[in-house]
Amino acid sequence: MIKEVKSHDELLTEVQSVKKAYLMLHKKGSELSECAMKSIHDAYKEGKDLKVMTADVTTVRDIHLNYEVSTVPSMLSFEEGEFKNVIKGCMNTDYYRSLFGNVIFSVGDDGKPKQPRVVLYSTPTCSWCRTIKTYFGKNNIKFREIDVSKDEKAAADMVRKSGQQGVPQTEIGGQIVVGFDQNKIDRLLGLK
Repeated sequence: MIKEVKSHDELLTEVQSVKKAYLMLHKKGSELSECAMKSIHDAYKEGKDLKVMTADVTTVRDIHLNYEVSTVPSMLSFEEGEFKNVIKGCMNTDYYRSLFGNVIFSVGDDGKPKQPRVVLYSTPTCSWCRTIKTYFGKNNIKFREIDVSKDEKAAADMVRKSGQQGVPQTEIGGQIVVGFDQNKIDRLLGLK
């Protein structure tokens, strides 16, 4: 069940008790916020190690200040009680489903975990982008590449998701990896 939190203190208590937690900051009556709220409700399936919460910034005024959030909707992510990331805007149901982990390690007909969706944001002149592509090739990882030097909308989406302009950036099952962070990539893909 998605829980409505009423204060920053309550949020801190809630995130301490689970492996992963997400808080959607929204504004009741806002079209974008309503879009985000519908998507997270459609995507969320209760999980033992996952908690999804919401807070309306018109009544809860102490949370967004602690995380320097100036626009809503914004999703805050926490791991083991520690703040990790802000995802701004309304995403579709599949995005939130991936983020919550409902499809990251879903099982195929053969009983083996399916690979999460992988998107690589790159440019033709980026040497680390070539390194990641080679790494994915060696590990039989399927991915979609987006050249952000030719796609302004994709470049803006990338910056909105990560807060960073540099490449490479890889989105794995809804989680952003900035640069070639092999340990994080391996963990998200279930390698090694």
